[in-house]
Amino acid sequence: IYARVLGPSDLGQYYFAISVTSIFSMFIDIGLSNVVTREVAKHPDEAKKLVGSVIALKLLLAVITIIALVAWTMSWNYEPLTRDLIYISALVIIFDNFTSIFYAILRGYHNLKFESIASVLFQLIVLIVSLVVLGLDLNIRWLMGSLVAASLFNVIYSALMMQRVTHVSFQLSWNKSLLKQIILITLPFALYGIFQRFYTFFDSVLLFKVAGDRAVGLYQVPFKIIVALQFLPMAFTASLYPALSRYWHHNKEQLQVTFERAITYSLILGIPIMIGTIVLAEQIVLLFTHDYNDAIVPLQIAMMAVPAMFLSFPIGSLLNACDRQKRNTVNIMITAIASALLNIWLIPQLNVVGACITSVLTSFLMIILGMLVVPQIIKVRLKIMSLMFLRIIGAGIIMGLVISQVKEYFHPIISVALGGIIYALALYLFKGFNKEDIKSIHASFR
Repeated sequence: IYARVLGPSDLGQYYFAISVTSIFSMFIDIGLSNVVTREVAKHPDEAKKLVGSVIALKLLLAVITIIALVAWTMSWNYEPLTRDLIYISALVIIFDNFTSIFYAILRGYHNLKFESIASVLFQLIVLIVSLVVLGLDLNIRWLMGSLVAASLFNVIYSALMMQRVTHVSFQLSWNKSLLKQIILITLPFALYGIFQRFYTFFDSVLLFKVAGDRAVGLYQVPFKIIVALQFLPMAFTASLYPALSRYWHHNKEQLQVTFERAITYSLILGIPIMIGTIVLAEQIVLLFTHDYNDAIVPLQIAMMAVPAMFLSFPIGSLLNACDRQKRNTVNIMITAIASALLNIWLIPQLNVVGACITSVLTSFLMIILGMLVVPQIIKVRLKIMSLMFLRIIGAGIIMGLVISQVKEYFHPIISVALGGIIYALALYLFKGFNKEDIKSIHASFR
């Protein structure tokens, strides 16, 4: 909706502001959410001790980060609209960082119900407020305000639900010994978060500097589609992470089974999404209006990264849950450096296409680096996993071929539905899954 109403240039300013504040927000979180989830999953009785100190630390980090963000913004000669959007977006990152801690505690208790409800309500608030803003023809600052409203709701809701479930108080404390212990544990996660945010948003910032706001707006077509799709592996990871952490200490055999299933499910989801979007790229981009025709090729290129991105979630979760967070940090550091170098080289020459090529190459680099560590944790049955990959890719190719022949005759939504049916049938015929897998998936969703 934003894309259709605003056009590439205004959309580019909007997402440039979000990219800048997202990079700064990593200095508030410093990996605390992952640490809280892992430690609460291991020692639920320690939750009450963690909350007061972690929130106090976050408050201090938030103040320092916002001061740094304001100083950085003032040092650049941005036009007033861009500057205002950055400041409004700063409120969102403050709220979201405290929300992440409250949900991290609930994840440690294996409770995802309230986070799931809030995810839906958050998007609903953004949608409703945005439609009102657009209907009243208010400026783009008010659109950013829709995120503020949704984030404010989320932080209040998450705090109340966390207290309701865990009975943890909000009394601030500054336990030096506990904070020292937390910081030592969180350091690898903090570095991971810094490099991960830099890796994710540096390309948009560089595009803005090199090619202007329209290029950033065009880049948001593939970028936002991929980000939106990431809720699928993120849902797996949210439920898997505390379980992997527990299995690492108590049941290594179940750890292997759980990880293999996560890899399989990620591929089953990621590969057809990649193939289907590449085939339907032109029809999908037209939904954004003809102003975005230049985003068709970037979308097709960027979608090649989807399977690797999906796989990065279970692989990264395995490493973090099994005390390999330092290696995970090294991996994202290498990937972030490679991404920065490739973007600096390719964006001035190819603009949006260069950013998409970088995304694909670095996504696969991240997977390769992660899989080099996995055999140190569990036994990797390459033959079984390779055979499953071939079955999935075969079903995906059949689906893609059929869609390519009928896409001119149907609306993209119908083509997607048809493709999903064909893919499921082909995968079943190739023995990519059986009745037991269906029962397992059904049980997992329940």
